Amino acid sequence: MAPAATKGTSPPVSSQKMSSRVLLYSILLTLQYGAQPLISKRCTRREVIVTTSVLTCELAKVICALILLAKEGTLGKLFNNWTLIGSLTASGLPAAIYALQNSLLQISYKNLDSLTFSMLNQTKIFFTAFFTYIILRQKQSIQQIGALFLLIMAAVLLSIGEGSSKGSSTDNPDQILFYGIVPVLVASVLSGLASSLCQWASQVKKHSSYLMTIEMSIVGSLCLLASTSKSPDGEAIRKHGFFYEWTPLTLIPVITNALGGILVGLVTTHAGGVRKGFVIVSALLVTAFLQFIFEGKPPSPYCLIAFPLVVTSISVYQKYPYKVKKKEA
Repeated sequence: MAPAATKGTSPPVSSQKMSSRVLLYSILLTLQYGAQPLISKRCTRREVIVTTSVLTCELAKVICALILLAKEGTLGKLFNNWTLIGSLTASGLPAAIYALQNSLLQISYKNLDSLTFSMLNQTKIFFTAFFTYIILRQKQSIQQIGALFLLIMAAVLLSIGEGSSKGSSTDNPDQILFYGIVPVLVASVLSGLASSLCQWASQVKKHSSYLMTIEMSIVGSLCLLASTSKSPDGEAIRKHGFFYEWTPLTLIPVITNALGGILVGLVTTHAGGVRKGFVIVSALLVTAFLQFIFEGKPPSPYCLIAFPLVVTSISVYQKYPYKVKKKEA
C-alpha cells in the first residue's frame, strides 16, 4: 500500500514544481516588461539608430539561447535533429506574422491618438484566447472568461491613465478608419494567432522554446536587414555607421530586452499565450510604480483603480481553471 501511495502522490509534486517555475518566469517577465521603458530611456541616447539596437538585441537572444541550450546539454541533440522544414513550420510562420504585425502597428500608430491605439491594442488578449481554443482546443471556464473581461477593463483604465494629449495626425475619418483602426485590429488578430502558433509548436510539436527563440530571431533579423535597403534607418547606418551614438550603457537595455525575449518563450511554452497577456497588463502597473520611485511621477487614479482589477483577474484565472469533463477526456 505504501509504494502505491507514494506513486500516486508524485504527479502533484511535479505539477507543483512546474507551477512554481511558471510563476517565477511570469514574475521575471513582468519586472522586465515594466522596467524596460525606464532602462531604455536612461541608457539609450535619442540619436541611436533603432534598427541597430533591434538587430543587436536579436543577436543577444541567439547567444543567450545557445548558452542555455549548452548548459542543458541538449544543444548537440537539437542540432542533429534540426530540419529546415521543421524550423519553417514551427518558427517561420510566427516570425513572418510578427513582422507583418509590427509593420501594421507602425502604420496605425501614426494615424491614431495614443489612447485609442493603446485600448484597441489590448484586444489581442481576446484573440489569443480565441486562437488557443481553435488551434489547441484550450477552453476557458466561465470564471476565466470573467477574469479576461476584468483584465480588459484594467487595460482600458491603464490606457486612459497613460494616454497623452497627442492627437491624431489627420482629421480624415476614412484615413483614421482604414490606416488607423483597421491596421491595429488586424495586428491584434495576428498577435493572437502568432502567440497560439508558438504555443502549439512548443506544446504539441515539442519544439524547444530556446530553439524557437533562435529561429525566430534569425528570421526576424533577415527581414529587418532586407528592409534597410530602402528604409531611413538603413540610410543612417550607411552614413554614420552601425554603432552611431552607442555607449557602454546602451548594451544594458539590449541585454535586458533579449532576456525578456527568452522569458516570453518560456512563459508561452509552459503557461500559454493568454498568461502572457496578464503579464503585459501587470507590467504597466510596474512601470507606473517605478516611474513614481525613480522620477517622482505619481500613479494616476486610473492606475490605482486598475491595480485591484489586475490582482483579482489573475487570482480568479488561476484559481478556476477549466475542468475537463469525462466525455471530453
